[in-house]
Amino acid sequence: MPQKNDAEFYANLENKLAKTSNWPSAYLYKFIVPTSDAKIEKLVEIFDNLGAVIKTKKSSKGKFTSVSIHLKMKNPQDVISKYKEVGEKIEGVISL
Repeated sequence: MPQKNDAEFYANLENKLAKTSNWPSAYLYKFIVPTSDAKIEKLVEIFDNLGAVIKTKKSSKGKFTSVSIHLKMKNPQDVISKYKEVGEKIEGVISL
């Protein structure tokens, strides 16, 4: 996620989500993390007990792992709060 103005970025994202989906709605999160069992486990923990379908795939050289998380979210604010939680708890994560 952009570093310059997170508040503006999240406000724009919330607006787009509100306009493009009927809530509650299925949402697909995509993250790239440095390949580390601890970081991947932490990411899985954040979405644990939410009924998420989580898929991981290592990069060709194994340095990074992409993590796709598909689940039903109540509203755009909940989507954004999960992005923020991931950013705060996992160093080096890239949100797509």
